[in-house]
Amino acid sequence: MAEDDADIRCAGGRAPDPLVPGGWLEMREYGEEPVDFVIVGTGAGGAPLAARLAEAGFSVVAMDAGPFWRPLEDFASDESHQSKLFWTDDRIVDGDDPIVLGSNNSGKSVGGSTVHFAMVSLRFRPDHFRSRSLLGYGADWPIDWREMWDYYREVERVLHISGPVSYPWGPKRPRYPLRAHPLNAAADYLARGAEALGIDWAETPIATLSAPIGKAHPCVYRGFCVTGCSTNAKQSALVTWIPRALRAGAEVRDRAMVGRIETGPNGLATGVHYHRGGQWRFQRARAVIVAGYAIETPRLLLASATADQPDGLANSSGLVGRNLMIQLNQAAWGQVDDEVRSYKGPPSLAVSEHWNYRDEGKDYHGGWSYMSQGPLPVTWAKTLAGGRGLWGRELLDEMERANHSVGLKMVGEALPNAANRVTLADETDQYGLRIPRVTHSYSDNERAMMRHATRFMEDSLKATGARETWREMGDTCHLGGTARMGFDRTTSVVDADCRSWDVPNLWICDGSVFPTVGGVNPSLTIQAIACRTADRIVAMSRQGAL
Repeated sequence: MAEDDADIRCAGGRAPDPLVPGGWLEMREYGEEPVDFVIVGTGAGGAPLAARLAEAGFSVVAMDAGPFWRPLEDFASDESHQSKLFWTDDRIVDGDDPIVLGSNNSGKSVGGSTVHFAMVSLRFRPDHFRSRSLLGYGADWPIDWREMWDYYREVERVLHISGPVSYPWGPKRPRYPLRAHPLNAAADYLARGAEALGIDWAETPIATLSAPIGKAHPCVYRGFCVTGCSTNAKQSALVTWIPRALRAGAEVRDRAMVGRIETGPNGLATGVHYHRGGQWRFQRARAVIVAGYAIETPRLLLASATADQPDGLANSSGLVGRNLMIQLNQAAWGQVDDEVRSYKGPPSLAVSEHWNYRDEGKDYHGGWSYMSQGPLPVTWAKTLAGGRGLWGRELLDEMERANHSVGLKMVGEALPNAANRVTLADETDQYGLRIPRVTHSYSDNERAMMRHATRFMEDSLKATGARETWREMGDTCHLGGTARMGFDRTTSVVDADCRSWDVPNLWICDGSVFPTVGGVNPSLTIQAIACRTADRIVAMSRQGAL
């Protein structure tokens, strides 16, 4: 389907059915009439909220700046073509260690970055919800881990997580909904290395099917997970929460770039201004939920400043845009005699959370986990060029050995730092909106974690017989922070229910509300928070507290 058809896909009360080739779902069209909730963003935060609130009987319009794809028709096994899923609009990056933005930490399509995420679905370590009180660093969450455990379980059922029978870390939990995927050769090297170093490992809990579910077939291990699954085995928000939302009566409005939240004389949000079909429009709403992730969320709040809130909407604390946290994504690589073909299958089929749960033996705060890796050819060439400085004949020669390369990659916890932030630049984008400026520098703590993690992963590879090992030091992955939740209005942007302290009918629900990011991938936690927020909104509505 042509990309320029996006604005007519939802016409006539119909939306694409991502599960069926050529299929459509009937849905209500709200047009410009007032709705109960307008949700900005349809990724890990916005999609569950759209589904759960519509199912509770609320009228919902969920907007996304990107297209509404049908994976079975629209996705190709081509890395370059699939870059259409990434958020590549202009952004300015600066600081001592500027972040590389795009494919690894943002998405622009209905379903958000879950459409191209690596599907790793890990729970936060319980202590990490109270890292300041229990471990002496970071900030405490205003949510108890036991409550989060219940919501994790709900999300794992919705996503049909495939995982091991027994998971070695954290409190005991029920079995995952589906059996674990078999290890590929790359994952086997992680397992062998972990055993040689005397630490635990497990099959990675991932959101791709190991058995058929409804209309979706199990994973065929084609390896294009992080560029968009064309078989619908990946349980992204696009094929799980979004169809639920549509069937419950929500409207999903694609290619709708929200530029400003409007507020009335009483300070309450009245709706959003958005650009669609070549013109600016206004959607009235009784409440607004922002779920644009760690850069677009603060950008929108800052751009929605008023005379009464000149520093940005919901920003009386001065923390909107501050405490941006990356997750470290360093790696170790080596050469082996076996033909590994790491790209065959999901990229992270084995994991160790040893250093996410163990605090002894560290000269830094925070946790990190590590996983097996499966880069596709173009990505691997860029890794070699950027990580080892290989070009021309040297790069071609190294690519000839790609099937014998094996790697381990970390997801590491960066600490909140108010100097790492998102602000608005003077330059504007194609919509006439001020583009975000993203400022980032590593602390000594992050550098110490990188040294320890890459050394340990390199030792693990060497323990399996890998040679010519080297460390990739420059990469980052997921983002968090910039609109943190907390216990009071002076030290946070939203409360435990993701409700703005300053604007009572404004909620923020995505990775931006994280006070800390932990040492695991964030998507499961974002979805769990969204489910909790939906329940809290429903409860408040029944109590007349909205």
